Amino acid sequence: MEEAAGRAQGDAQVATDYERHNRAFWDADADDYQALHGAGLERAPMAWGAWRIPEAELRVLGDVRGLAVLEYGCGAAQWSVALAAEGARVVGLDQSAAQLGHAARRDVPLVQASGAAAPFAAASFDVVFCDHGALSFCDPAATVPEVARLLRPGGLLAFCQATPLLYLTWDEKKERQTDRLRRGYDELGRFDFGEGTVDFQLAPGDWIRLFREHGLVVEDLVELRPPEGATTTYASFVPYEWARRWPAEQIWKVRRA
Repeated sequence: MEEAAGRAQGDAQVATDYERHNRAFWDADADDYQALHGAGLERAPMAWGAWRIPEAELRVLGDVRGLAVLEYGCGAAQWSVALAAEGARVVGLDQSAAQLGHAARRDVPLVQASGAAAPFAAASFDVVFCDHGALSFCDPAATVPEVARLLRPGGLLAFCQATPLLYLTWDEKKERQTDRLRRGYDELGRFDFGEGTVDFQLAPGDWIRLFREHGLVVEDLVELRPPEGATTTYASFVPYEWARRWPAEQIWKVRRA
């Protein structure tokens, strides 16, 4: 696995318009992103979402000692380094060269590649996971079968992303979160935010059908809300008061049958 990781470093293959767009965004934003959020991610690397809810509390990944783990959109690889310290055999994958530049000093193998076409053999990993990574910024119709290919039988896919509710209540004209539905349920799918990222979001039923189609069985859907008095460096993500009333983030936990 480490040999494959070494060979794969270099120019990521990006075949779609949204991948090219997102790669350009993250390459341009990486320095500012790490300047704003990097210190917080270093202090609490094994924590989920904008409000950094500890893995020790949620127990999504569980005991990773000795497991082959792929961080599927690793950024500066803070999660990967922390899991390696727990005894996991971790590889970090990202399509952004600039984000991986911030991870290069870390002692974990890194791969620059598309989440839709990871350069690994089938059944290479026990765990594939991301915290607002490839499952948010790549088309699930491509990433879910790719993850199913990468996982060993019984392997775990876990990923944190925004909830559908966050997209349904976003007021594009005023550029703010509201407490009213602003779009229809059938408008979930691909979201283009101009100078921002291209995001993907499915309704829960669509996620479940896609998982089942590719031999993945749902174990849990964890809806996250910030603890009372929590603060975050991702203040622009969603207002604290909103996130306390409704879950802005969720973690899917599914397993290859």
